[in-house]
Amino acid sequence: MHDDMQKQLQGYGLTTAQILYRLPDHPQFLQTYIWQDYDLAPNFPEMRGFLKFWQEKLDGPLHSVRYVHRKLISATEWRAVKGEFILH
Repeated sequence: MHDDMQKQLQGYGLTTAQILYRLPDHPQFLQTYIWQDYDLAPNFPEMRGFLKFWQEKLDGPLHSVRYVHRKLISATEWRAVKGEFILH
């Protein structure tokens, strides 16, 4: 099974973060970076790990982070079906 589908079945949802950061050479200017990955609400370990990496390894200091999270498959939408479709 594909990793993305497996994560969705385990409760992961799609998280998109808009990261505003200051340019290292011109700190008065803000730049936007969009990050997107499958993550678990409410703790968001993937996003927190990425932000930790950013703060430790990248030069542009973070200004703010806005994010949205959406589960793409819920337990009520997924059910096992016994059957097969054959297409020509």
